[in-house]
Amino acid sequence: MPLYDYKCPACEHRFEARHSMNVDAPACPACGHTPVARVITSAPSVAGGMLTHAGDGRRASKEQLQSKWAEETPKLRKKLVDKLGESTVRKNAPHLFNDNG
Repeated sequence: MPLYDYKCPACEHRFEARHSMNVDAPACPACGHTPVARVITSAPSVAGGMLTHAGDGRRASKEQLQSKWAEETPKLRKKLVDKLGESTVRKNAPHLFNDNG
């Protein structure tokens, strides 16, 4: 079972609790207040996808990432335009249209 970190908004007490993912957060052990806020103390060191690997298991270089971005941006732009309409995408994601849109 995962170990979660929590902070009580009422008394500022920080504590850990081990429980399954689909169980509600426990009450604060110091004051009994609920709900408590989950605290993120660390992030995964390796995340999958375009930003971390170029396909061979090694860290991608800046040039590889730029190349992948140039390859994937038109695909993303098309999906968004098909789903939301061009005016909405131009308004909310203008960076997808710079230089060639």
